[in-house]
Formats: sequence, C-alpha cells, structure tokens
Amino acid sequence: MLQKIRIIFSIPELRQKILLTLGLLAIYRVGFIIPLPVINVEEVQKFWQQSSAEGLKNVFQTVAMLSGANFEQMTIFGLGIMPYISASIIFQLLGTVIPKLAEYQKEGESGRRKINEYTRYATIPICMIQSLFAIQLFANSKSLINPAFCYEGGGMMWSWMIATVLIMTAGTAFLMWLGEQIDEYGIGNGISLIIMAGILANMPSAINQIISQINANGFQVGSQMGPETVLMLLVMYVAVVVGVIYITKGQRRIPTQSAKHIRGNRVYGGGSRQYLPLKINQAGVMPIIFASSLLLFPTVFLSTIKQFYPQSQTLDWWTNAFSSPTAYVHATCYIALIFFFCYFWTAITFNPKDVADNLKNHGSFIPGYRPGNTTAQFLERVMIHITYVGSSFLAIIAIIPAIISGTMGVSLVVASFFGGTGLLIAVSVAIDLIDKIDSHLIMRNYKGLLDKSN
Repeated sequence: MLQKIRIIFSIPELRQKILLTLGLLAIYRVGFIIPLPVINVEEVQKFWQQSSAEGLKNVFQTVAMLSGANFEQMTIFGLGIMPYISASIIFQLLGTVIPKLAEYQKEGESGRRKINEYTRYATIPICMIQSLFAIQLFANSKSLINPAFCYEGGGMMWSWMIATVLIMTAGTAFLMWLGEQIDEYGIGNGISLIIMAGILANMPSAINQIISQINANGFQVGSQMGPETVLMLLVMYVAVVVGVIYITKGQRRIPTQSAKHIRGNRVYGGGSRQYLPLKINQAGVMPIIFASSLLLFPTVFLSTIKQFYPQSQTLDWWTNAFSSPTAYVHATCYIALIFFFCYFWTAITFNPKDVADNLKNHGSFIPGYRPGNTTAQFLERVMIHITYVGSSFLAIIAIIPAIISGTMGVSLVVASFFGGTGLLIAVSVAIDLIDKIDSHLIMRNYKGLLDKSN
C-alpha cells in the first residue's frame, strides 16, 4: 500500500489534483468554525446543552451532518450545502411535471449542466429564506445575540439581520464554488467530499463522548458504556462497512449477446457473450440525504407554530413525533421517503427504453427477449426488483442510529457515525474516490489501489 501511495504522488497531475482537493477542503473546515459576528458563541453552546427540545436538537444534528452544516455554532458556513440539496430536490421533482426540464434530463451531460445551472440560481433565494429562519430562531432568545447588535429593548437590529443573512448566503454560495472547483480541477465529487469532510469531523467528538461515558460510569458489564456496548458498536461498524461496500459494488449482470454478421466468407459476432451490469443501489446515498432534508421542514414548521400556542398538547405530540428520530411517525416517514427517492432517482438516471434501443442499435440482444419494447419491459422489471433490495438496505442503515440510541442509551451522534447514515455516506464517497484514483493509475499502466495481483 505504501508503494502505491508513493506511485500516486509520483504522478504530477494526480498529485496536483489531490493536493488541490485537500487544500479546498481545508478552506471549508476553516470557514466551518468562524462564527457569525452577531452570535454569542458561549451562550449558543449553553443553549444547545441545556435545550429541552432534545428531539429537535437531534434532527438538527443529523441534517447538519448530512449537509456539512454547523447549526450549533452558527458559523459563516452554518447552512452548509443544505440549500443546494433543497434546490436539487425541487428540480428533480419538477422534472416529472415540467416537460422542458424532462427534456433536459434526457439530453445527457448537456442537459444536466443546464439543470445544475438552474439549481445554483434557485439555491440563493432558498439560502436566504433558510438563513433568515435560522437567525430568527436565535433572535427569539435574546441572550444568544451579542448585545452590541441589539436595540435597547433586546430586539436584533434589522441591518445586522440582513447582513447576517447575506453572510450565510455568501458562505453557501462559496461552498458550491468550492465543490465545482474540486469537480473541475481536483479529484472526486466536490459536494460529496464536503459532506464527507463534515461527517469525518464528528469522529473525534463521537470518540470523546464514548470515553467520557466510560469515565463517568466505569468500563464494567452492565454500565451504560460497558464492554458489551463498545463491542456491539465495533461489530456494527464493521458490519455496516462490509454491507455498504457489498451493496455499492453489487451488480445484477444481465447476459447479452451480439448478433452474427456475415461479410463475405467471414462471420462476425455471435460467439462472445457479454454482460450488462445493473447496480443494486443505483441511487447511491442521495435518497437518505433528500429524506433527511425534507423531514426537517415539518419539524421547523411545527416548532415555529408551537411558539404561538405553547399550551397545545396536539402540537406537542406532533412536534415530538416528527422531531424525535426514535418516534414511530418519524421512522415511518423516513423509511417511506427513502423508498420513494430510491425509485424516483433510479427512474431519472436509468431509462430502460434507451438502454434497449442502444443494445438494438449496436446489434446486441438479451437471450430470450426480443429487441425493443420486450427488452425494455424486462429491464424495467429487473430494476424494480433490485431497487427494492437497495432501498431496503438504505432504510435499515438509516434507522440503525435511532434503534441503537433508543435501546442502548448511546448518543445519537455516536450511533450515527459508528453504525448509520454517516458511515454509509463516508464509505460510499471513499469508494467513489478510490475508483477515480484507480482510473488515473490504470490509464498510466499502474495497478489499482485495491488490486492485489502480482
């Protein structure tokens, strides 16, 4: 492995891409900890530590982890890329009802670039709205705002509220730009790497929480963080990593065969059998990110309404039902959204009719099925079956943190990193990054990172 790493950094182009990517991610991490000027950082930390809305806090932590945001400290990159994710969800949904967007989706790379351009434009107003809600949430508690930016009555100055919204909007726009620079000049998917960097940054905090619980309760059998709990976390960590790699790399290989062509006295094709690979998890991690982002909206909406009707028991029940990851309503909606976005994303990225037409145009066919509509119908049935397997796996991974947190008394941050969505995204992005590095190595006649052959 050390020899392969040496080879990677001996290739000037690849070395430059890796160093540039690391440098841009370092810039993101610096901005991640720079607080907004109007926020009283110490009071904000106390607010989250003493917050009675534990379910709302858990939801914010989960969404922050999946979007590279920092809600707890309200920094200049406080919203992360969540507005961009929200805009992506909107345009993916609009693509099913607006014919022009549907045409762009079918045009391939040029159409995707056009949709990405519209998505970036829509991100700005969404970011302004979300940052305004975030600032208003903190402005309601006057102690969280620096007194220098408040009126005598305690209300926040409108000029500084507008400036703060613009700062957070510019921060998200800058993150989008960083992601694009990584895509163009670095290596890997920029947005995914930013999310991965935010997830991995939680690793020291998760380990510290485990150590603090061990020190507080003792490392004894039956304690809150005893040997059996730590062993279970390690087993889940290994199981999730193996499962993610297996599902991410898993394929349904459909056998195809070329038709025979007779030219003169020679017969071409027909002898060799090839395969059409269909990924089990065609949608990747996007369904979990989309589902987590959408679940934030009813939580924030109900929490806002609750401020006007604090005595309403109905609002209390619904707020807890949507904000608590261990609640039945939250888990049911989460699983339903994951299944929906799995099938929806697969339907967008994989068109059975286009694949069938390409096979027909290249003189290939699937044995036992006639080229054209019959082949397309067969491919659609196969994709429905394997997408069900992929979406079921994603749903299980997504609810593991809530199960572990509820049954074992482990912090949701710890459970999310060592056996859930955070680990799923980190491993998936790492696999994609390794594949891109391997493509550079193989192009220069080197072996891949995971190639053990002599």
